[in-house]
Amino acid sequence: MAREGSRGLSPLAAPTPTAWLELATERWRELLIDHANCEKKAASSALALLFAYPEDQVLTAALAPLAREELRHFEQVAALMARLGVAFERQRPGRYAAGLRAVLRSHEPLRKLDLLLSSALIEARSCERFALLAPRLPEPLGRFYHGLQEAEARHYELYLGLAQRACAELEGEPWRRRLAELAAVEAELATRPDQMLRFHSGPPEV
Repeated sequence: MAREGSRGLSPLAAPTPTAWLELATERWRELLIDHANCEKKAASSALALLFAYPEDQVLTAALAPLAREELRHFEQVAALMARLGVAFERQRPGRYAAGLRAVLRSHEPLRKLDLLLSSALIEARSCERFALLAPRLPEPLGRFYHGLQEAEARHYELYLGLAQRACAELEGEPWRRRLAELAAVEAELATRPDQMLRFHSGPPEV
């Protein structure tokens, strides 16, 4: 499942299709709008975990600064949009996040493990796509995405570490096996032809 990435092994089960990359490079303004929304969602997800598991001091100590960093990224994206003349637009949500949520287990403590693993996969997909887009996009966006690639790598590694720790408390629940199961779902969502271009969408339908 794991593939070699800029900081080691990636948890992703499949690479981003070339068709998505080509369209995203061409329609980077549209993508930037969705990117801003993704940064807000990433901060919200980290905060949701803080509120859901306040007794886990290791988790809260790790995710509080991550949430602040995600909000800072949103501010940076918003500033870039203003600089590049890209106006905010209301968008319909894509299928990606909903598709992942649909397969997460709802009972504890397995829900906590699945939330951490799915967050790791989302951050890993972001990392991969920032790396692919950075050399193709105009400045200053290309340079900005190059920097975000490193941040997203730190984030998915943090989520994986928290998931591994959570799984150590569960008997008979190999976290790598569950990661592979969720990664297969994520790969299908990120590679199957899609009607809309989103940062985590599949390639365009033909």
